[in-house]
Amino acid sequence: MPTPTKPKKVLFIATRQIGDVLVTTPLIAKARELWPDAQLDFLGYQGKLEMLKGNPDIDQLIETSNRPKFGEYLRLFLRLFQRYDLAVVTQPSDRAYFYGLVAARNRVGVISGHPQGEQGSPAQQKKHARQNAWKKALCSHTVDIDYFSQHVIAEKLRLLESFYPQAADVFSGPIVVIPPAGEPLPPAISRQLNSHYVVVHAGPLTAYKRWPLAYWQQLVTWLVNQGWQVILSASPAKQDLQLNRDIVSLLDDTTREQVIDAAGQLSIPQASTLLRGALVYIGVDTSITHLAAACNIPTIALFGPTPPTNFGPWPNGFADKQPYVLCARSQTVGNVTILQGPGECVPCRKAGCEDRSDSPSACLDLMEPNQVITAVQEAVQRAT
Repeated sequence: MPTPTKPKKVLFIATRQIGDVLVTTPLIAKARELWPDAQLDFLGYQGKLEMLKGNPDIDQLIETSNRPKFGEYLRLFLRLFQRYDLAVVTQPSDRAYFYGLVAARNRVGVISGHPQGEQGSPAQQKKHARQNAWKKALCSHTVDIDYFSQHVIAEKLRLLESFYPQAADVFSGPIVVIPPAGEPLPPAISRQLNSHYVVVHAGPLTAYKRWPLAYWQQLVTWLVNQGWQVILSASPAKQDLQLNRDIVSLLDDTTREQVIDAAGQLSIPQASTLLRGALVYIGVDTSITHLAAACNIPTIALFGPTPPTNFGPWPNGFADKQPYVLCARSQTVGNVTILQGPGECVPCRKAGCEDRSDSPSACLDLMEPNQVITAVQEAVQRAT
């Protein structure tokens, strides 16, 4: 059955992290442009959909557990079953495809690329093709992930290629990531805020994306010495709370007075409010860095093993498929500056030098504070 060119009800599916939800917003905005009268709904995990709060292009948010039990699966099945004309599967997971199969008779979807972005041996290619074959069979149009050459925003937008006379038309005009609507900050934080503050987010989801603790201490000290207040952002995760405490513990008393540790105290909409008022944002390769870029403030992103060509924060309003080159010690596009450390292996797209979640990454260990300080100085100068 051919995919309907003007579906009346569309379901977008992103069953992963908050950053994976945020990067679907240009796709949804383009779908709204294509189908202004359609009902556009979004299915994702509980606690991850705050990134879509107040999004003007979405009619309904549908939440499901990360690990649903049988009863929840059954309720979701009954709620979704063939209610949609089109399912847009934005993640390559089996579960996302199962939801798409249940929800709609027509589907388009992302399928996984080779694990290292290479062709691999003939045996590896055959195995990989076999893993993707059933997903391709379910869809009228699929987009392969390219972990080194294709930006994730372009990957999502390409899901709409078959609905345009020319595939390239999907990239016409500025491409904007839409941040969530803001919410008032907690009084304990808003009362302390100065007019000039910098947001620093040191905690990534995984250890191999961490920058050395002593470097954060040097950077925060320099920021305070410029006369700026520093707000330390972090998730409520135990390791992120501890990381912020460790950074604060290394500061002298005078510096510490100008630092607010907001770890675990902000919802995503509140973080959006905080970011919109910041002079500059500095963070590692994590979801909040993407949110900062979407809030149109100067954003300094510290990248290690991850290719910025795939998951670098999108410079809002950039009107093309690829903002970044694969490797550069510093590159600035729009409001975003991406910094990378030295080394011929950068970026490797492995889990650090030892290819495991708790591995160190030499490229980040060798990215000295002065490189970040220079980037902050240049970003602030451009913004003033």
